[in-house]
Amino acid sequence: VQLQASGGGLVQTGGSLRLTCVVSGHTFSRGTMAWLRQAPGKDREVVAADGRGTYYRDSVKGRFTISRDNAKNTLYLQMNSLKPEDTAVYYCAADDRTFSTRSHFFQAERYYYRGQGTLVTVSS
Repeated sequence: VQLQASGGGLVQTGGSLRLTCVVSGHTFSRGTMAWLRQAPGKDREVVAADGRGTYYRDSVKGRFTISRDNAKNTLYLQMNSLKPEDTAVYYCAADDRTFSTRSHFFQAERYYYRGQGTLVTVSS
């Protein structure tokens, strides 16, 4: 199973980027998919998840949108109004389960499948 993220880059504050994660070797149409990120010196955190609905951490609500195309086995993250604090390596992750409580979607360790990351840098 491979999860390949792309779409990162350098953008100015207020700009936009769209991340794409292409999955091969497995399908997660009935499971959960998510975007995680890890900034320098910080723990990895779940930014947004798509399972029984969509879930966003408070710091990105209203700015980021997660979506997926099951026919293409692809996950997206549209990021608008980017801020310097959004600078991080972004990863896509997935699990065959749909979690039972909202808090579970934000626990990075619950996602069994992880992909390589793509770097997002937001300049001030």
